[in-house]
Amino acid sequence: MLECVVNVSEGRDAHLVSRIAGAVSDTPEGQLLDIHSDADHNRSVFTLVGVEAPRALTRRCVELLDIADHSGVHPRIGVVDVVPFVALDGSSPDDALTARNEFATWAADELNLPVFLYGPERTLPDIRRGAWKTLMPDHGPDNPHPTAGAVCVGVRPVLIAYNVFLASPDLSLAKDIAARVRRPGLRTLAFLVGGAAQVSMNIVDADEISVSGAYDAVAAEATEAGTRVVRAELVGLLTERHLRMNDKARWAQLDIGPDRTVESRLR
Repeated sequence: MLECVVNVSEGRDAHLVSRIAGAVSDTPEGQLLDIHSDADHNRSVFTLVGVEAPRALTRRCVELLDIADHSGVHPRIGVVDVVPFVALDGSSPDDALTARNEFATWAADELNLPVFLYGPERTLPDIRRGAWKTLMPDHGPDNPHPTAGAVCVGVRPVLIAYNVFLASPDLSLAKDIAARVRRPGLRTLAFLVGGAAQVSMNIVDADEISVSGAYDAVAAEATEAGTRVVRAELVGLLTERHLRMNDKARWAQLDIGPDRTVESRLR
């Protein structure tokens, strides 16, 4: 089974997000497991299963969205910003790589989108730093699409997107904490979201770094800096195996639980 977690540059207009999600219902094998929208990031994360659903969703986004109209705290290069394929049970990394490459070719040929690849070639942060400067698209035109921008298409292991909010509204403090907890397997950024300072994390080595481990690392640095963590937020889903890496007594505090897993949504 292949999972695809499409990050779309629209998170404020609920009706528009619903219209985008509706594209998945037209695909024979596609399943939409979850939508997570954030108004400050102005971003929606669609957790999908299959290879046709990401194409239908991407086509709908290109039809409806204009990157020139977008504003939000999260970095982005296009209306469909990130399309990562993930091998879950029953699929191999090679299956995910094939799906990535076929999607990239399709997006360039059918939608005229510039496509930046990540996975074996480079990381997503590499694209963020270098797109249009030191790095040109791997597929499609060499200039941004006039309304859709460009798309980052990748292959990766299971990743857990996770946000922790501080009691302090000090963005510079959040940036300092993010830098202190950042390490191989844990990517971090800091944003001001709804007046609150947020440490935003991608747990890219989810087999070694648990949600509670990431939370506790931020909490320890926050305490040292004279503030505290007030709440946490799981973005999208996690697997049952990664849920069980955390003490059940802390699930509510960590904003995780059995209803937030890929397996429960499939059931």
